[in-house]
Amino acid sequence: MNVRLFQPNVGDEELAAIKEVFDRSWIGLGPKVNEFEKAWSQYIGCADSVGLNSATAALHIALLAFRFPEGAKVLVPSMTFAATAFAPIYNRLTPVFVDCDPETISIDFDDLERKYTSDCVAIMPVHFGGHNVQMDRLMDFANAKGLKVIEDCAHTAGSSYKGKKIGTWGHIGCFSFEEKKAMTTGDGGMMVSDDLELTNPMRPVRWLGIDKDTWKREAENKDKAVVDARHWHYEINELGFKYNMNDLAASIGIVQLSKLDAMNAHRAQAIEKYLDGMKGLETIQPLMPFDTANNNYWVFGVRTDNRDELIMHLRKQGIATGVHYMPLHHHPYFKQWDSANPNADRIWTSFVTLPLHARLTDEEIAYVLEGLHSFERSIVSA
Repeated sequence: MNVRLFQPNVGDEELAAIKEVFDRSWIGLGPKVNEFEKAWSQYIGCADSVGLNSATAALHIALLAFRFPEGAKVLVPSMTFAATAFAPIYNRLTPVFVDCDPETISIDFDDLERKYTSDCVAIMPVHFGGHNVQMDRLMDFANAKGLKVIEDCAHTAGSSYKGKKIGTWGHIGCFSFEEKKAMTTGDGGMMVSDDLELTNPMRPVRWLGIDKDTWKREAENKDKAVVDARHWHYEINELGFKYNMNDLAASIGIVQLSKLDAMNAHRAQAIEKYLDGMKGLETIQPLMPFDTANNNYWVFGVRTDNRDELIMHLRKQGIATGVHYMPLHHHPYFKQWDSANPNADRIWTSFVTLPLHARLTDEEIAYVLEGLHSFERSIVSA
């Protein structure tokens, strides 16, 4: 048996949506993006959403929206994907790496207090693997320090914390629809906020700084009784980026959104089966305190002192694995912003990511569990 680590849950419904876009012959930035943005805002419960080509783009322009002074500091978890830390760097800001909590792997509040200085302007909490950050506590800290909060929600979609959707606690929330994530548009992302003064200026920014995108110009021209010879006219008032989502991706996203709750439920059931099947293991433990009643997880993983040996053992049996993540300050590029992060340094070498996706079968879960148990038997008998 070969068991994939991640797999998108796409099928005939997505193909039908793509065909509709093909038939309209408008596959760029257009009405489907607008439809998806409105549907996402309604689902998340926010005032506005901006469709983008990636969560990386969302994080970049989310920080840009605040127009922070060059060189200001942004508090970023060390244990996250590179995109989180690139966002301040893209904006000529300085990332300050904060250690992780040794149990949840999310940001460590004690180290957050230690790393904060008066020249910090923002914090970017990451809901690691889908395990919610204690956002009430984080917002209390941020408000007391005058910090803006950009939630990195790339690892989750649809979760709530204390009755409020993840992504709406901070000033801006950023989501990922990359192929492997909780739902997908192939590649894609979304920036959300209740503050239109933050989101509205970013619409031209995502489209090369152009004040009216092509679809908007086309729509305005259709509404006129007499066609304006200058229907093509637009202006560029600021530096922009080619970050827009397109209708092809949005059409997939609309269908995926209708499936999201069911896909989250499937992953939650898979995690419960993993946890039940791991009972009795001594050398392999769950990656974090999984709480499927309150969190929607994208990652399921374990910890073991024999990480590389377990990875090779499972690989021989056709079971794909990964490691999420090596702390950012260990990468050569990020060493220039290195700071003391002893928890991350100590625990990351034990991480192994196991298969989890909305198409994972009970048979595959049982096969992975047998791989874990057979590995432990081999370790104990050695």
